[in-house]
Amino acid sequence: MQDLFFERRPKEMATVAPIRASEIKKIRETSIPSDIFEVFNQHITENFTGFSAVVYQDAIVKALEVRGLSRSDIYKYHWLDIEDSYRKAGWIVTYDKPGYNESYEAFFVFKKK
Repeated sequence: MQDLFFERRPKEMATVAPIRASEIKKIRETSIPSDIFEVFNQHITENFTGFSAVVYQDAIVKALEVRGLSRSDIYKYHWLDIEDSYRKAGWIVTYDKPGYNESYEAFFVFKKK
């Protein structure tokens, strides 16, 4: 009796390897559309006080919708997860959103290092 594993094995072996944990940040970063960074840059510039800028998430999403991006895609593809990119660019970035039983707008804070 022949081994079933070898009978069912495809003739060609896989040429794609699993993604490395060390690669995921770079892949995610390069998959974010330029419009996202353009809108964030605009809002940071407009709201910068000389020390920090507070940028409201809803204002970002509305500006992106005006540019033709859909709200569902923005959230589905995690395009607002820009903190690491801006940290690499020299910012201290924090994000805050309301927790259970809280009601305020979600926002990002960008501070100069």
